[in-house]
Amino acid sequence: MELDVRILLPGFPAIRDGVGPTSLVAEIDSFAGRVALRFGFYNGIGIYYIDAPHLYDRPNNPYHDQYNMAYGDNHIRFGVLGWVGSELLYGVDPLWNADILHAHDWHAGLACAYLAAKTGRHVTNSVFTIHNLAYQGCFSPYHMNDLWLPAELYSVYGVECYGQISFLKAGIYFAGHVTTVSPTYAQEIVNTDLGLGFQGLLADRMHYERFSGILNGLDEAVWDPKTDKKITTNYNARNLKNKLLNKGEFQHAARLQVNPDKPLFGVISRLVYQKGLDIVLDSLTYLLDYGAQFVLLGSGDPVLEHQFTEFVNYHQRQYAGQIVLFYGYNEEMAHQIMAAADVLLVPSRFEPCGLTQMAALHYGTLPLVHATGGLTDTVVNTTIENIKDKTATGFVFYDMTREGFRGTVDWAMEQWKNRKLWRTLQQRGMQQDFSWQKSARQYQKIYETLLK
Repeated sequence: MELDVRILLPGFPAIRDGVGPTSLVAEIDSFAGRVALRFGFYNGIGIYYIDAPHLYDRPNNPYHDQYNMAYGDNHIRFGVLGWVGSELLYGVDPLWNADILHAHDWHAGLACAYLAAKTGRHVTNSVFTIHNLAYQGCFSPYHMNDLWLPAELYSVYGVECYGQISFLKAGIYFAGHVTTVSPTYAQEIVNTDLGLGFQGLLADRMHYERFSGILNGLDEAVWDPKTDKKITTNYNARNLKNKLLNKGEFQHAARLQVNPDKPLFGVISRLVYQKGLDIVLDSLTYLLDYGAQFVLLGSGDPVLEHQFTEFVNYHQRQYAGQIVLFYGYNEEMAHQIMAAADVLLVPSRFEPCGLTQMAALHYGTLPLVHATGGLTDTVVNTTIENIKDKTATGFVFYDMTREGFRGTVDWAMEQWKNRKLWRTLQQRGMQQDFSWQKSARQYQKIYETLLK
């Protein structure tokens, strides 16, 4: 079965500029006012975007103003994304008509509800993918009319969730099939409190074989040390000596002590509670007392940023040349850290999938992760048994405590002494296949089942 896949996005300025030349498909009168639907191509993929400057042309990030307050019309801004998405199955583009709608996360969740309203069917020709159940897109029920949602959809058998409209629940409840971005996360949100109150609904979907976990793929054209133009020296599994050139260059540029024998631990992450970086902060002296180095790139919780900064300021003499912090989003630096680091720390309390640990493995950087979600599905712990079985690719801790984390740091430092084993682990990690091919075939089977 050949698929013609197209993507619909809100018309944020970066998206508009990235797509390039487009043609006008339609001008639509919606509950968000008049919006335009435009179409173009990016890397050979058809891209629609909603051209509505009054909704999307705003400074700061897509969700919050300069005071970090959510925009008061976010329900409209993302509700219209779902509404236009549902229209693509009903002739809004006279030259192309979709058979199946695939919505991602709460932002597009209402698309499945609009399809249910139009068809009168509970199960719709749609797939809904949960990227993170913790973000549920909840808004006041007074917005039902504003969003052109039929009043009867506001019930426990619809979009209602604890007295609010939940865009996420709309996707879960009305989609023909629900997926998560890793198999383990799918099991966790059905069987543990990570389900955040959705356990029963998701278990029902699983009972009827309408819920599954499909591991996200990694863009291997972007994350490939053999061709990466953002790093100092390209390398592969056969010439890992060139990885040391990246490490030395980064140490020099970041004013760390230039020494290949000092293990460099890296963090590339949003600074939020989910990511477990408070445990890293609590263990920094423990890590640095080993003689290890530490680099952090990320932004998020201002309190956590302040705590990391205060740590560096207080210990700057004691750990001179061992620690450096970079706040903000920097794609080029993320690649450089990935190529330079020996260990990537991903101590997430929960992780629906995670991509940094996959990229780390491709770069010969061993992930040290908490056993949860997609981290469990992608990193094989370096145990005695797994070393003998030739399956080990990183380090995994199971107890989400300071002691659990530090015990795994101890074990990683012990393995660092055995450079031959370390090189073997690097090479095995670099051979892992995280391409989209397998995942795409799984999604295609779901689409075919819905069409039948």
